[in-house]
Amino acid sequence: MSWFVRKDKGIQTPTEMKREAPDGLWYLCPNCKKVMNTREHKLNAYTCVHCNYHEKIGSDAYFSILFDENEFTELDANMQSADPLKFVDTKAYPDRLKATMAKTGLKDAVRTAYGPMNGLTVTMAVMDFNFIGGSMGSVVGEKIARAIDHAIEHKTPFLMVSKSGGARMMEAGFSLMQMAKTSAKLALLEKAKLPYVSLLTDPTTGGVTASYAMLGDFNIAEPEALIGFAGPRVIRETIGKDLPKGFQSAEFVLDHGFLDFIVDRKDLKDKLVSLFKMLL
Repeated sequence: MSWFVRKDKGIQTPTEMKREAPDGLWYLCPNCKKVMNTREHKLNAYTCVHCNYHEKIGSDAYFSILFDENEFTELDANMQSADPLKFVDTKAYPDRLKATMAKTGLKDAVRTAYGPMNGLTVTMAVMDFNFIGGSMGSVVGEKIARAIDHAIEHKTPFLMVSKSGGARMMEAGFSLMQMAKTSAKLALLEKAKLPYVSLLTDPTTGGVTASYAMLGDFNIAEPEALIGFAGPRVIRETIGKDLPKGFQSAEFVLDHGFLDFIVDRKDLKDKLVSLFKMLL
């Protein structure tokens, strides 16, 4: 016999009395399609508790994961791009910037800050893909350069978290110049004998991969991150051949010698501190 029997038949609840689950209470994994509590997902460093899928996250989330008690001091927080080329595509570049700022609450595609990481003061730059595809413009290059200057001045390790579609076409040559500028600053960091770890996340492509993202004392990545210069479609159309399975995934890049190792986001903080202490 069933342990529960409904005594009254035909019970109906009026629509106005029904309660809906609050928005944002549940997270649906795009990889395994399983549902979990949003709070559980956040406490698991924004990774799926079922399949370990690493959700794409931005600077806010990385700061909360890496800095002790989410305590940090942001650098150059209000720096914004100008419009040196008077660029117009479907809309004027300044209008695109204003719309993106309003939508994302960000000033540009990178945020820089310093603070404690397991008690060790670290300077870091974290890119946000939501801001025009994480594209590298003059502000991105300048903020990274200034963050490196801060690391040199205060003798802290430097962490770069890359997530980008490449150079920002609206700034053309000004964007490409950031590759050389950031690389030169990293040479000064090396000269000062300070450690630099580059974390490549999904996706890291274009001029970012061709410059600061691959210049770390350790180049590490999150699982299954897309890493490359040109995209798979462009390469396939250029060479006229099908690409190997998993081409440009972090695992593929690791197997071919372009990464030092892959680290799970839940272990990232402890691993980074170990690397920095080993290099200091």
